[in-house]
Amino acid sequence: MITKYGYDVFFTIAAVCLVIILLALLFVEPKSYRYSLIVVSFAVLGFVTNFFRDPERRTPNGKHLIIAPADGKVVVIKQVQENEFFHEKVWQVSIFMSPLNVHVNRNPVSGVVKHTRYVKGEFFAAFEDKASEKNEQMIVGIENAEGKVMMKQIAGFIARRIVCPLKPGDTLHAGERFGMIKFGSRVDVFLPLTVEVKTKTGDVTVAGETILGEFPGLRMEN
Repeated sequence: MITKYGYDVFFTIAAVCLVIILLALLFVEPKSYRYSLIVVSFAVLGFVTNFFRDPERRTPNGKHLIIAPADGKVVVIKQVQENEFFHEKVWQVSIFMSPLNVHVNRNPVSGVVKHTRYVKGEFFAAFEDKASEKNEQMIVGIENAEGKVMMKQIAGFIARRIVCPLKPGDTLHAGERFGMIKFGSRVDVFLPLTVEVKTKTGDVTVAGETILGEFPGLRMEN
């Protein structure tokens, strides 16, 4: 399935590729040029189809769980001073998404959106630490009975379009789709220090399925 967040780009590129293939079949000579154009067009079409894919996911049940919002690799786990939503020291867990990953983002927790802010910034490589502060990004703060979670969708060197329709007051359900970042990017997740982080640097995450952490309520019940 192709994500609705990528319909505009996907169908535009697909149409261009199909036109090139048709023109190559009808008019291009010699055959070596014709076949080269066809192969390149199919390769581009295959890449964008793979990039905008949107597979179904099975989200673990548990109101205390914090679920990965993105497919990719954990590149940063550290404590930072967060002054946008928490206004205190928190955990930062950063997930880098390569162009080969699924780029649809999913809600890490159920709750209500309390804060959003779009930042028009730079386009450093998404895996660099300074990308978290300086790159184009969409910031979303969520709150529920267990606590707060903040996300940053961060555009990378290639990705220059963030899709996020969320606004304050929206009710979210863990694991549901909420947007994407097109063509390579990163998502930072900020968690209270009371959260037990369940992942480590280098781990591969699956959006909507991988558990990043647990609020303390679950540990107290066990």
